[in-house]
Amino acid sequence: MTKHPDDVLNGESDPFKGDPNYMASLARGLEVIQAFTPQRPVLSISQISQKTGIPRAAVRRCLYTLGKLGFVYAEDGKNFQLRPRILSLGHAWLASTPLARSAQPVLKHLSEMLNESCSIATLDGDDILYIARASSSRIMTIDLDIGSRLPAWATSMGRVLLSHQPEEKLNDMLARVTMIRYTPQTVDSVSKLRTELKRVRQQGYALNDQELEMGLRSLAVPLFNPQGHCVAALNVGVHAGQVSASEMVERVLPELQKAAKELTLLLR
Repeated sequence: MTKHPDDVLNGESDPFKGDPNYMASLARGLEVIQAFTPQRPVLSISQISQKTGIPRAAVRRCLYTLGKLGFVYAEDGKNFQLRPRILSLGHAWLASTPLARSAQPVLKHLSEMLNESCSIATLDGDDILYIARASSSRIMTIDLDIGSRLPAWATSMGRVLLSHQPEEKLNDMLARVTMIRYTPQTVDSVSKLRTELKRVRQQGYALNDQELEMGLRSLAVPLFNPQGHCVAALNVGVHAGQVSASEMVERVLPELQKAAKELTLLLR
């Protein structure tokens, strides 16, 4: 059977090479979409090609198709941006997920009571994906909102989620992870991270003390479904200069745990 050129990925790193059911052209289109980030919302064909490793000709065809479907546009014909219609790709999932759909009132109440920012995230690959958020103030240089992603290993919610992963799955993730020293306090080795994940699971919460960004201290707890599986995490983020680590555990943790119990009811 003759394959269309778009159905063949260049290079030997394609893990799905030889799979007759794998549509490489669709995979490429999704990679092009994911190349856009809050930090890089406008990209040229060559920039996308460099970032994804996809040949420029294939990137051009992907963008042409996405443009015809209303997902991207380039006012000058060279520099592309996502269009609002891209939100439709994630809206169906968010709308059909009870936790994401119903958690906002609980998050808003918790945020107002503590006067701090609160979020819920799930594990998506090696990242956490924000599915709900109530922000009292901006405490990070990174803008966070629903759909934002951060490396799981470096965040309080990610460590809660990773601590409940099966050993084999966790080992695979830790074998892939590139540990970046975001701050002087960032855990800087896989062995130290493993020790921290064991502590997180035993104590039932994760405290991230300025490891992702100086001045940011966050506390997270797990959210369990009726089968006892950790399917999401809830956290509170504070200014490190205003709330100490001990106060996070003594004052904030009980309120976070109460909210987690309430949110767990939405998973039934």
